[in-house]
Amino acid sequence: MREQEGTSELDQAAETEPTMPRPSARARRIRRGLLRRRPRPAGPITHRRWIWRRIWRCALALTVAFSLWLGYSVYGALSAPGTDSTAARLAEWGRDHGLNWAVNWLEVQTYTPPKAGGAVPPDALARMQAAQRQQDLARKAAITLHAPVKPLVSPALPGEGDFSPLIEEHGQPVVQSATMRPDTQYTSFPVGVVWMKQSALSFALHPGFQEPGGNWGVPDTVPSGQRLGLVATYNGGFKVSNGDSHGGFYLDGRTVGTLRDGAATEVFYKNGSLRIGVWGQDVRMTPDVVGVRQCLVPLVAHGQVTQQVYDGGTATWGFTDQGAPFVARSGVGVDKNGNIIYVGGRVLSVQTLAVLLQRAGAVTAMMLDINLSWPSFISYDGSHDTADPTPHNLVNFVRPADRYYQESSRDFVAVYTRSHS
Repeated sequence: MREQEGTSELDQAAETEPTMPRPSARARRIRRGLLRRRPRPAGPITHRRWIWRRIWRCALALTVAFSLWLGYSVYGALSAPGTDSTAARLAEWGRDHGLNWAVNWLEVQTYTPPKAGGAVPPDALARMQAAQRQQDLARKAAITLHAPVKPLVSPALPGEGDFSPLIEEHGQPVVQSATMRPDTQYTSFPVGVVWMKQSALSFALHPGFQEPGGNWGVPDTVPSGQRLGLVATYNGGFKVSNGDSHGGFYLDGRTVGTLRDGAATEVFYKNGSLRIGVWGQDVRMTPDVVGVRQCLVPLVAHGQVTQQVYDGGTATWGFTDQGAPFVARSGVGVDKNGNIIYVGGRVLSVQTLAVLLQRAGAVTAMMLDINLSWPSFISYDGSHDTADPTPHNLVNFVRPADRYYQESSRDFVAVYTRSHS
């Protein structure tokens, strides 16, 4: 009886005690996972693990070092002095560091072709009309102006291709300019043609701080204090430092690149004169040479457009923005009397440039720099301040007119009146 009574009491106690719920399947899985994730005691570092650690640390260090170098290098390009645009600075940096493929791809993706058609800009039209009036006035005053350039577009606009005085010295037009359309397609991008009287002017070659680079006894700008008598500046040629010009650069007794026989060449002399010819044939090194600038092969030789103008490709005439045939171009030549002729515009082909130089009277002519950021011809008006003349662009180049009043990344030519040189 007692056993039965005791059992009954135990059963009653069990019935009255609360029962613990059984953990769910999800809770059990989480618990097992936590138990499995308990950290294992660190074992000895094997040789293989040591090698991988060293590799990862070296890779991290190299990545950090490369990032610092890249940032410093790009910052140096962007913070350099001068008026080069951000796009031009980055493109030049990329090409100088073996990224031609990337620069070319980006240029193609962002390329906006020049607008075809359209009216001649009002300022260019005004220059043509003023040139027509100047021709009439010059005939009455017995002042000789350069013969008009036969226009490439027919019918010609009034004053198209006519020269008018740009700079006068003692009442004589020593620098004259004409404005014209480049073709029937890109009529809103005028071309400027300049004639410079050799006997009245002095020509000086200036280096750029990046091209050709280095330290020179000649400044990379036209600094304040050296502007008296300044009448014009114009751009140099293709890059010498990387071989694009297919020639060399000589100044201040030093040479960058190699002066190559057969190359089209500007030669600057101690007396301020300038000759343009083929190196090793028309011109060569002599004791009175102070500067030499080579660029490609002639556009015009013996008064005729060369066959290479029609046959040559990028290997002859260089790579253009987006590979387009019509880009900003410039060239310089010499006429039969030794006077200098410059042609430049925003939208020109190699053939158009050569034909214009030849029609303007050049018996020998050469290509200068191309592509949007580089061609410039700037004249200077000293009527208000002879020591600091006001600059004016020849046509609608993209670079500001004060380009060479600041440090220039590329070489250029400064032109002075002989009475002040």
